[in-house]
Amino acid sequence: MRFSSRVGSTRLNRIAEAEAAARSRGIKLGTVNDSNPTRHGLAPKEVPGVYTAEPRGPLSARRQLAEFLTKRNLEETSGGRNPLASVDPDRLYLLSSTSEAYTWLFKLMCDPGDIVLGPKPGYPLIESIGGLENVVTLEYQLGFDGSWFIDVAWLRALLESPEGHKVRAIVLINPNNPTGSYVKPDEREALVALCREHGVAIIADEVFFDYSLEPFTGNRRLAGEPGALVFALDGFSKLLAAPHAKVGWIEVSGPDDLVAEAQRRLDIIADDYLPFSDIIATRMPELLAAVPVQLERVRQRTRTNLKCLHAMLDEDTAGLVSVLRVEGGWNVLLRFPSVVDENALVLRLVRDFNLTGQPGYYFDMTENGYLAVSLLPEPEVFERNIRAVLAAVSKEIEA
Repeated sequence: MRFSSRVGSTRLNRIAEAEAAARSRGIKLGTVNDSNPTRHGLAPKEVPGVYTAEPRGPLSARRQLAEFLTKRNLEETSGGRNPLASVDPDRLYLLSSTSEAYTWLFKLMCDPGDIVLGPKPGYPLIESIGGLENVVTLEYQLGFDGSWFIDVAWLRALLESPEGHKVRAIVLINPNNPTGSYVKPDEREALVALCREHGVAIIADEVFFDYSLEPFTGNRRLAGEPGALVFALDGFSKLLAAPHAKVGWIEVSGPDDLVAEAQRRLDIIADDYLPFSDIIATRMPELLAAVPVQLERVRQRTRTNLKCLHAMLDEDTAGLVSVLRVEGGWNVLLRFPSVVDENALVLRLVRDFNLTGQPGYYFDMTENGYLAVSLLPEPEVFERNIRAVLAAVSKEIEA
């Protein structure tokens, strides 16, 4: 496994060596340059307490999160027993968002010009962040044959090619957005083995994992996977259906030696940014307690609207629009005749129905004729939106 040269010298200077030796003997060192005002009685009453500057996030908050994740893992495991279900708080990093997590991990794994693989169709965030980090993002295509699948053979050929050594990480979005496809068990097994063989890290974005719709059996989180170096991303933005709840986390797993080296370097990045506020940490218990109710609330909404969508399409006599199977998430892809230009359809929605939308090419669909639709609106609004789409497609066919 090759980490970036941007982070983490392998050699300590003499002072750092002496400090480490003292700590190993149980000596707690004072310092003549302590510039933390909270340790000198200067904190305001509005922000009490002593700031401990823990790079991974306050330990109390990580322990609370680890307890929540462990309980969730056990509930998801048949029989309630799983030796891999326990989450170690020392392998968690708290930060403001999964977007920030991507930037940290690109810094950790990639020198400028190295490659990160991301799925297409997919949300364009990875390319945007990659550009900001001077990282090359290369797409791997998801295919559709009644359900979406990953072309593992293509990925293997790429990693075995002359350019393969530049690939430092692969992003697996589980389930993907907007296709709603989970990583299937056979894909997972093959990809973990492939990444372990070629020294490639897995960045598993699992923010939509809990929102299953029409899943196949056997799908599992990549969080906690021991077979390769895995950085699993999640956060309150989706768990609480609250994008303004800016709390995300990284869970690191894999072979112990790789995890230790990755965390040594990731700690440096975390210490440079220190993004997680102690003020937010005090709210962790109530935010975690709110997750089950919010999950169920959103599940009911998305499943109700998906059922409504199927009924409306079945009843539509024109039969011009279909919906691709969606295994999980908040969005679906509608399919309409490719003779209808995607831009023209959205422009008609704007002009005739005061609506707009995201055509398939926004997500790099390889063919014309797709529209992404959210399952989150209130049922009456959702039904009105779908009726507008059906009418707009019919008008474009007639035009």
